[in-house]
Amino acid sequence: MNEVVEKKNIRNLSVEELKKFLIAAGEPGFRAKQVSDWLWMRSARDFDEMSNLPKALREKLKEQFTVNAATVHQSQYSSDKTIKNTFRLSDGNIIEGVLIPAPDRMTACVSSQVGCSLTCKFCATGYMERKRNLDTGEIYDQVVLIDKQARENYGIPLSNIVYMGMGEPLLNYANVLKSVDRITAEDGLNMSAKRITVSTAGIAKMIKKLGDDQVKFNLALSLHAANDTKRNEIMPINEQNTLKSLAEALKYYFIKTKNPVTYEYIIFDGFNDGLQDAAELAKFCKHLPCKVNIIEYNPISFASFQNAGEDKTEAFAAYLRKRGIITNVRRSRGKDIDAACGQLAIKEKA
Repeated sequence: MNEVVEKKNIRNLSVEELKKFLIAAGEPGFRAKQVSDWLWMRSARDFDEMSNLPKALREKLKEQFTVNAATVHQSQYSSDKTIKNTFRLSDGNIIEGVLIPAPDRMTACVSSQVGCSLTCKFCATGYMERKRNLDTGEIYDQVVLIDKQARENYGIPLSNIVYMGMGEPLLNYANVLKSVDRITAEDGLNMSAKRITVSTAGIAKMIKKLGDDQVKFNLALSLHAANDTKRNEIMPINEQNTLKSLAEALKYYFIKTKNPVTYEYIIFDGFNDGLQDAAELAKFCKHLPCKVNIIEYNPISFASFQNAGEDKTEAFAAYLRKRGIITNVRRSRGKDIDAACGQLAIKEKA
């Protein structure tokens, strides 16, 4: 009886590990770079695509490894040209990612986890169970597939990537950083790190680690209240990561990287939309160079929050701008297909 070989995910191997395998299998070591280039530069999804490798080597690779590529399961098209995708992973789990076209950019919003463990009260993903972290290849695949979609639908490649989909990126730290490496590497997708933003709900010790690792991408903090009482109410993570500890971590991060930070502030009607809230946010902004994105709230069935009125939103933004804080008001995209900020939640079973 033939023993069944449990195949390894080849994208979890470094070039050096791949080289060791190939030499042990009687193949020349230089083939490792060729295989790696197929996986990360050319985004090969199976070994038969690797046309410059001998057929016998491709068969050896098939016997030992899989690619575990994510696939587009379903796509929904918004009236504003936003496209929401559900991606099926090799184990049957489903995640979501969004293509957001704009006149000056083409942005992919990607997920880092299947579900989320943070239970933010206003976010649909927070009401899901966190099943597992995504691996490096699964994050990378979202970018490749959304880029393909951008080219096919709009004739324009991706220009920006935001890690603002399902999950908390800093709770999947190693795979998120490896995916950024693969996306930005010359022997990967060769995108600029300055075009990538990683968004966190605020984990102080991991923000400091980003500083220690001197990351080149942009950091955004989902703030939504500059008052511990209010932030605790909507974001339970704040109980262990208070505004004081976040301010200290962000200052440390800035000293190490010299990168300014973006604060994301969803403005809720009657909750955090007053001038006192704006004053607290302005005070928090004094800690380091930053800008504020005021985000329109997108109601979800799980929560009773509503978006603040336009007058309140503009008064809030004007208050910050008068104090020299760069402030943008972001209008939601893809609301009609539940693709907007805070709306990503799988409605079907995997």
